[in-house]
Amino acid sequence: MQVAEMGSFIKAAHALDLPRATVSAAVQQLEEQVGARLLHRTTRQVSLTADGAQLLERVRPLLSEAEDVEQMFQARTRQATGRLHVDVPSRIARRLLAPALPGLLRRHPGLQLVLGSSDRAIDLVQEGVDCAVRVGTLHDSSLVVRPLGCIALINCASPAYLREHGLPEQPQDLLHGHWSVGYASPRTGRELPWEWSGASDVDGVDGEDGPQTLAVPSRVVTNNAESYIACCRAGLGLIQIPRYDVQHLLDTGELVEVLPAHRAAPMPVALLYPHRRQRSRRLAVFIDWFEALMRPNLEP
Repeated sequence: MQVAEMGSFIKAAHALDLPRATVSAAVQQLEEQVGARLLHRTTRQVSLTADGAQLLERVRPLLSEAEDVEQMFQARTRQATGRLHVDVPSRIARRLLAPALPGLLRRHPGLQLVLGSSDRAIDLVQEGVDCAVRVGTLHDSSLVVRPLGCIALINCASPAYLREHGLPEQPQDLLHGHWSVGYASPRTGRELPWEWSGASDVDGVDGEDGPQTLAVPSRVVTNNAESYIACCRAGLGLIQIPRYDVQHLLDTGELVEVLPAHRAAPMPVALLYPHRRQRSRRLAVFIDWFEALMRPNLEP
């Protein structure tokens, strides 16, 4: 099933932590047992034959039931074992997840976490990822989505920037002598506008209550959160960032929150994983742990 879903013997072997030859031999043995060719093999990809698709449709529920039985007995020990592949935005991985991992692994010493840290969209099945954490609006409805809540965004600048350009008190002040650090969407590559919630009387901007946008000029545009924050610290402009991401810099005075009454709308955060019925014990443990980890950083 892993080979069929990932379209590759190499990827399936990596996900299963087995040699490629072992996976290939297992598939060949299965084909001999059922007396039918189950996979089309080319140098570039592997795909199901009609017989293979029919077999997969029949056995998938059986495998799910078998895993449910296994989980029933594992739950008695409350221990999670095996390898779990997760993909988490880089800053969440660095600021929140990695510092808390020792506690999780002490409770589950048989668990191995393969941690990918990216902000790009990935195909969980094709890349062998068991679970992904995503922030913002989701565009893939084929996955199981578990919403966790919303992350608060704040506006920040460095003290040096504020000494040079002054402290903005209203969004319209940003049109007069201020700069933002531009951020390009990882999905579209387009620079995102400055956002805030609430009424405004800025010329050319909708004055009604609700989400507002403004084209604040930028001299630097980044597509990476590390660079985005670094440019702000260097005094190159204002940024909009999750509070957890810069709380340590606010505490030391390296960054200052500005326009606290005119923040951008909070960003939704969710866990994504394929096939609800195939949620393993280790995945269930990770989801519960991560949800508790994120709770203090979400909007009440």
